[in-house]
Amino acid sequence: MSADSPHGESKLVLFAALAANLGIAVAKFVAAGITGSAAMLTEGFHSVVDSLNQILLLYGQKRAARPADEMHPAGYGRELYFWSFVVAILIFATGAGLSMYEGITHLRDPEPPQDATIAYIVLAVSILLEGGSWLTAMRAFSKSKGDLGWWQAIRRSKDPPAFIVLFEDSAAMAGLVIAGIGIWLSHVTNDGRWDGIASIAIGSVLGVVAILLARESKELLIGERAEPALIEAIRSAIACRPEVTRVGDVVTLHLGPRSVFVGCDVDFVDAVPAGAVERMIAEIEVELRASWPEIGSLYIKPKAMVNATP
Repeated sequence: MSADSPHGESKLVLFAALAANLGIAVAKFVAAGITGSAAMLTEGFHSVVDSLNQILLLYGQKRAARPADEMHPAGYGRELYFWSFVVAILIFATGAGLSMYEGITHLRDPEPPQDATIAYIVLAVSILLEGGSWLTAMRAFSKSKGDLGWWQAIRRSKDPPAFIVLFEDSAAMAGLVIAGIGIWLSHVTNDGRWDGIASIAIGSVLGVVAILLARESKELLIGERAEPALIEAIRSAIACRPEVTRVGDVVTLHLGPRSVFVGCDVDFVDAVPAGAVERMIAEIEVELRASWPEIGSLYIKPKAMVNATP
């Protein structure tokens, strides 16, 4: 699969984020060990969680790409939505939870500020690496969102890795800035509690991001309809046929980022032979899939053919 395809771009974004986070995590833990900074330790946990999240999303993409079988006739596309929800839970429980715990611990028992030179260097390098990952995610999402606004595009997106990495990297950039401010205030005021406050603030940012991601992943896991443009295209392609008198319900359901189930109730002219209806349905499938390749299963249910001739 080419890197220019939506799935290929999504995978490229995940690998870029994974490479950045693994290197950053090691540097942050080394800096935390030398400086004793709670905010830096929190940022280390944050990078580890982000790395695990990217691995889970890559695993989810691989699992979701499996072909349909007897037990799963509609395929495995929605498994990606399950792993996306797991990622949101991990961010909340591990990233936000550990950050809050470390922050409260350092508020109760603040450590005296130590030389922060290494911490500042690590933060600067981390911002550069995270910034590169963030730009990759931003370009990919900008390309996919079209003319939609950012929040509208996130709400309508059916490809969780595309917006999860963007959210994670944005939270990571904010966390690095907060960590730097916390370390600086600790040294300026000679009060280690600022470090703990920064850690709690980072945890709050992660908590908000986790809740937003969980909400979006939950909607996809439950099942979301296709875009109105696709539904209207299906209705129009069927309604324009002379054999059709009325198009009833058009039910769509995303089975994955690029797989849509479609079911339609259609009233046919009573005198149309069954064989002609079968040919028409086959022609409609070919026509729709040529313009909308994401259509997977397409079922058309005839509603009225009581007077049909053999």
